[in-house]
Amino acid sequence: MVLIRTCAAAVVALAACAAPAAASAPSPDEEKLFAFEDPRITESSGLALSPTHDDVYYTHNDSAARPEFYAVGSDGRTRATFRLRGAEARDWEAMAATRDPETGRGVLWLADIGDNLDGAWPDVSVYKVTEPRTLADATLPATRYRFRYAGGGRNAEGIMVNPVTGRLYVVSKEFSGAVYEAPARLRTGRANVLRKVSAAPIMATDAAYAPDGSSYVIRTYFSATVYRPSGEVLTRVSMPELEQAESIAYTRDGKALLTGSEGADSPVYRVPIPAAAPSPSPPPSRQAAPEGTQAAADSPAASSGLTLRDVLIWLAAAAIAIGFITFLARRTR
Repeated sequence: MVLIRTCAAAVVALAACAAPAAASAPSPDEEKLFAFEDPRITESSGLALSPTHDDVYYTHNDSAARPEFYAVGSDGRTRATFRLRGAEARDWEAMAATRDPETGRGVLWLADIGDNLDGAWPDVSVYKVTEPRTLADATLPATRYRFRYAGGGRNAEGIMVNPVTGRLYVVSKEFSGAVYEAPARLRTGRANVLRKVSAAPIMATDAAYAPDGSSYVIRTYFSATVYRPSGEVLTRVSMPELEQAESIAYTRDGKALLTGSEGADSPVYRVPIPAAAPSPSPPPSRQAAPEGTQAAADSPAASSGLTLRDVLIWLAAAAIAIGFITFLARRTR
């Protein structure tokens, strides 16, 4: 089992290394907004636009970091650092931002959902934080929600929250990825069960809902796909070539996507969403979901989103991994 898990991690690492080569051609409309100037931000893995503060972007580091996130201005400078009281940062991978319909306050969701061994942790956590009114360093109270998957542990790097229904979704990062739906009512006293509602593109690295709930996007190392809430593919979006593309969010008007990368001085780009095109596939068949939910797509179009070049690179990575497995097996006889 140790050998299998090691090789699985190797495949992921090889795929990540191959990702920049497989990135789509740069869009003439993409715009570099800024680069993170804070030397502490070296693994920007989550990205969210503030629902209430103009030109403020939130981000956090990946694994082996402290339970904190940063408010960054459009000039790339950190305006405030926030730490969560009593929280852990085992492997923070994603964040989302919504607005409380009753109070109008911003709500931030920070997801400690990474699990590179696909089931090593008995549960994962998502922290809910009320967005501070003032951008000044502070320690914030947070509500922790624990989750477990109905079908066993998964590695995941994407969360999204439907602003209309308030439903939270986790998107797994696997060769056969999936979208998992959280219960309508989250509980703090026990683990909430995440149930698969649809397929997701191969090795998804992040996801986000549009501010008005009219669409959602799932990003991979290679590109991004925008869907209607029904699961119908609206369009695919070419992404800028980045070192390790792990974050995506919508602009406040919902007309463009924001995407970032890990690494020191990593940039954030704004990429316009092209005009919606009809999906070449028939309407997807969907599993029945509880009333009032909007499940993601479960169709071939939603589960791939890859070009032939992307597939060839994944096959090459798999071939290298198989060779690595064979080598280790012979050495351990």
